[in-house]
Amino acid sequence: MYQTLLTDLTDQILTVTINRPDKLNALNRQVMDELKSVVEEIYRNPGVHSAIFTGSGNKAFAAGADITEFLNLNQEQATALSHKGQEIFFGIENAPKPVIAAVNGFALGGGCELALACHLRTCSTTARFGQPEVNLGLVPGYGATQRLPLLVGRGKAMEWMMTGNLISAEEALRHGLVNLTAPPEELLSKTRGILLSIQSKAPLAIKALIRCVNQAGMGGMRGFELEQTEFGACAATQDMQEGTNAFLEKRKPLFRGV
Repeated sequence: MYQTLLTDLTDQILTVTINRPDKLNALNRQVMDELKSVVEEIYRNPGVHSAIFTGSGNKAFAAGADITEFLNLNQEQATALSHKGQEIFFGIENAPKPVIAAVNGFALGGGCELALACHLRTCSTTARFGQPEVNLGLVPGYGATQRLPLLVGRGKAMEWMMTGNLISAEEALRHGLVNLTAPPEELLSKTRGILLSIQSKAPLAIKALIRCVNQAGMGGMRGFELEQTEFGACAATQDMQEGTNAFLEKRKPLFRGV
């Protein structure tokens, strides 16, 4: 189905692997087009309850955009390229099902931005992150200037983006860029463990949580008002009745997404 992506659906977890190891899984136009399609699949396929994005091989998650495609871009074309990438990554960020980036190597530029768009991030102990666009005379174009400060703070995000320095897995964990680190051979199993745990919870509540948290930091009362609305909506679900009854009866709940 895809030429640059490998997909596997097991335990209702869709694992998407960027498969250009000879190019360090760089995000060329074809990869981006296929990422758009696979994000649409995450939304529409009821058999997909969560997803993982990772990279092929043991060197790179995604080592940025394909720089050869930047040559001869004019201002209008570059703006359109940024817009397209942001729209795809908005699709990931706003997905109603949990999405985790399992960063197995270099996550640079657009690769780091792909990870930032996911709801959670795990990484191998050998992973390296970075937004080195300044080395090319550019700024990040797929959302890092907005998402990275929310995760690690304005000052640290400014430092990382203005220096273009590589960030180790240890530093990424220390500053909240990733949720956990693991030996390379354990990364996917630990990531799947997180998603299996999440999949045991009420899916409508998870969907509502994603919507609410995505409003955090936007200013004003909109996020708080959305929380009120989602709290009320969840309270009216059968899942809420099941969850509260299970708690009182000291048993595991069986959520059905209704």
